[in-house]
This record gives sequence, C-alpha cells and structure tokens, in this order.
Amino acid sequence: MFRLPFLFIFTGLVSFALFQLFSLFDFATWLTVLGDQPRYPTGWSRIHLLVLGWATMIAMGAVYQLVPVVLQNHGLFSKKLGYVHYCFFAIGTAGLLIGFQTMQVMMIATFATLAFIGILLFAFNIATTLIRANKWDPITISVACSVVYLVLGGTAGMLMGLNFYFQQWGDFHERLLGAHICLAAIGWFGMLITGLSYKMLPMFYLSHGYPVRLQKVVIVLWNAGVLVGASSFLFNGPGWLKWTGLLLIVLAMITYSYHLSQMVKHRHKPNPGVGILWSYSIAHCMTIIGIILVILIPFIPELIVQSRMIVILGWLYLWGWIGLTILSYLSKIVPFLWWTHKYGPKIGKGKMPTMSDLIDDRHVRITLSVIASSLFILLVGLGWNQPMITSVGGSILALSSLFYISMIGYVFAK
Repeated sequence: MFRLPFLFIFTGLVSFALFQLFSLFDFATWLTVLGDQPRYPTGWSRIHLLVLGWATMIAMGAVYQLVPVVLQNHGLFSKKLGYVHYCFFAIGTAGLLIGFQTMQVMMIATFATLAFIGILLFAFNIATTLIRANKWDPITISVACSVVYLVLGGTAGMLMGLNFYFQQWGDFHERLLGAHICLAAIGWFGMLITGLSYKMLPMFYLSHGYPVRLQKVVIVLWNAGVLVGASSFLFNGPGWLKWTGLLLIVLAMITYSYHLSQMVKHRHKPNPGVGILWSYSIAHCMTIIGIILVILIPFIPELIVQSRMIVILGWLYLWGWIGLTILSYLSKIVPFLWWTHKYGPKIGKGKMPTMSDLIDDRHVRITLSVIASSLFILLVGLGWNQPMITSVGGSILALSSLFYISMIGYVFAK
C-alpha cells in the first residue's frame, strides 16, 4: 500500500518545490500582479499548481494511506485503479497548468477533462471502498463528503475549461467560478482536514475517552455552509446569503476548535510533536479570524467585494490554514510512513532509529515560524498595496518553504 500514497505525496512535494522556485525566480512579482488583477494566465497556472499539483496530490495520497487504516480490516477497493487515477490526474494537471500559462483554450479544455476523469476514478475507488466496508463514523462520513465536493468542484472546473473554448455561457461562467472555489477549497479541503484530524490528533496525542458528539455537529454545519455558499454563487444570490454561508462555516470552525481542545484535554502524551501542535494552533487562529470576518462584513461589505481583499482572504485560507496544516501534518505523516516501511519489518532485529530521529522538531518549529511570519509580511504587502513588501514576503515564504520541504524529503534518505 505504501507505494501508491508515496507516489502522490512525492509528486505533491515536487509540485510544491516547483511552485516555490517559480516564485523565487520572479521575486514573487506574480503575487503583486495577482493583487491588482486576480485573473491572469500566470496567476491561474500558479494557483492550480499549488492547489492541484501540491495540496490535492498530498490529500489524495493521505486518503489512500489513511482510509484503510481507519477501516482496519478493509483494504482499498483497487490499487491498480489508484495508479490509473494517478496517470490521468497527473497528466491532466500538468497539461492544464501549461494551458493556463500559454492561454491555449483547447489545451485547457482537453487537460481539464483528463484531470476530471482522474478525480472520478479516485471518487469511485474511495466510494466503493467505503461502501464495501460499511463502517460509517464521523471520519468516514467526512471523507465521503469531501470526495463528493471534489467531484462537484471538479465538474464546475471542467465546465469552465470547456467554456473557455466554446464561449457559450456569458455571466454564468463567473457564477460557476464562485461555486467552483466554494466547493473545491472549502468543501473538499475543509471536510477532509477536519475529518482526518479526528484520526490524526488522537493518534499522536494518545487521546482516549473524549466525547465525539461534536464531530457530527461539525459535519452538519460545514456541509450546510458549503451548500449555502455554493448555491449563493451558482444562483446569483444576494450578499446576505453568502454571509450566511460564511457564518455556518465559522460556526463549524468554532465547534471544531472546541472539539480539538476536548481531544487535547484527554491526552496521555504531553508532546505529540511540533507539527501536531502547529496544526492545533492554526485551527484556533483561523477560527478567530473567521469570527472577526463574520462580525465585520455586515458593516464593511467591501471586504468580500473588492478583488484585492478577495485575493488576501483567499491566500489567508489557502496558505494560512490549508497550506500550513498540510505542512504541519507532513512533518509527522512522512516520518511515520517511512519508518513503518523501512524499519517496521526490522523490529527486534537490532538497533534502529526512532521516528523522532528522522526529522528534527527544532528545525520544524523554526521553519514553520519563518513561513508563518513571511506569509504575514506578504499579506501586509498585498493589503497595503506595496509591491516591494509583497515581493520580499513572498520570496522569504518561498525560500523557507523550500527549506522545509527539503527537510521532509530528506527523511527518505534516512
């Protein structure tokens, strides 16, 4: 089983490194342009490299690895189908990125379709695995919901790709874009991170005996928020409906953060590792930011209307929560997978390194701090409309991210 998730995680790491190298090469000026003009070829290409090439690749690998663990006695429906899925999705994503960069509409439409076929194969594989196991709990339900949102978000994305070529839908293309972002960014990543956290945090904190009722509340609120938000974009709903969708997501975040505190309260291991501590803190920070936004938006509706603010909020969500959470989890997942693969069969056969020997927690803490600080500088630059500050923040972010991902990659050499 290790090879399949490893293939996705390795491809995700390479995509992440490429994304950071591109930012370094142009001194992160693409981010400055993105602040002024959110929709332009390089911006589309870079955003999809980050979201599809990195975050979604890593997320798919994590699902292939963790779902059989959650289901215990039930393996993945088909590993071969997983490899076929990888081929379609990797080729489709690579072609889509080039299509965006060069604005070749036929290429965008063709490779968006290939990437979507990959998503459908992934959804079929995971759905069949879950249905055959018939073990429904908050973790498997969250994973199932996230995969549904991935398919819906992918459908919206593929239709937009086709419309780039056929140019038939006029204003509906804009509404489809809002629904695509809502379903893919908030539905797919949000449901997956919250659901897998119910497995990850107790596993590394050694938490037992904590109440799980709030997990169901998070699922209901998060789904309601995504559906209300996506519908408001798709059917051109009023501003208050979009705010209602955000309110539901923030209520879900509040419940989720409180539930994480319950897990920590019932821990038997005081230090689960820096990565887990960071993921826990990031969830609380994003909850506070969400609460502030929900309060401010009725008084300052421009916050979700101005393109620059949308870029800032989008970057804050994508990098501030999804990106940092994935990076934090990688510092635990990769050493765990590699140690289990390489040293697991050698247990009791002599001296071997411990899992904590594979990556230095001090370096993880320092690098994550630099990444978070540079992200703050970048956002200040975007908000203040200061290109130099944006470029400096973006370049430090790229450099520190490259160092971090090198640390993760070096685990495979130990």
